[in-house]
Amino acid sequence: MGSGWHEWPLVLFTVLGQCVAGGLIITGLAWLTGTENERPRIVRAMFFLWVLMGIAFIASMMHLGSPLRAFNSLNRLGHSPLSNEIASGSLFFAVGGLWWLVAVLGKMPDTLGKIWLIVAMALGVLFIFAMTRVYQIDTVPTWHNGYTTLGFFLTAFLGGPLLGALLLAVAGVTGPRAFAIVSVFALVISAAAALVQSAGLAGIHSSVQQASALLPDYGFWQAWRMALLALGIGCWL
Repeated sequence: MGSGWHEWPLVLFTVLGQCVAGGLIITGLAWLTGTENERPRIVRAMFFLWVLMGIAFIASMMHLGSPLRAFNSLNRLGHSPLSNEIASGSLFFAVGGLWWLVAVLGKMPDTLGKIWLIVAMALGVLFIFAMTRVYQIDTVPTWHNGYTTLGFFLTAFLGGPLLGALLLAVAGVTGPRAFAIVSVFALVISAAAALVQSAGLAGIHSSVQQASALLPDYGFWQAWRMALLALGIGCWL
């Protein structure tokens, strides 16, 4: 498996998708609780969420053998985790993006807008869950465990609030302090999970190779990851 640096389009799609889903929840909560003066500014700032989501999907197409055959990834909808991932991501993108378009045009009725936004936020969570199922492959023991699912959701809890707070700052809106507390707790859990997973790599092996041999620098990169996340959250605090 290696460190996965050669799979950067897939990494970009996965990380950006999780961050956008988390960012929509944060900015969405701010919109739901915001004043009439704050809401238009929040909606305008949310434009960047959908730009990032578009970049994520372009990256996912680059990961395919032939981008022109991207629609073939939906052929096994309901049976293939990959098809379910692409479908749930597309649905999240479409529902959330359409909500944003109607809201930014000022045509969104208040009650409908709240329900629509909550549905889009729920679809973001479903999208992340669908992502995790792609990696639950019993022939790849380094993926086929709870750390993969935990890590995907923790990315949303770490990157989502940071992205959401940045967009709210651009909009001139001060988000609740609870957003930062969520990221702090997510960082602590991520650090603990990385330590436990690193210690357990030596016990994962196939008939030909050990997981620790495939990921010789796992601890090093995790340490840098935690340090950069702590720096980002520290600057926010």
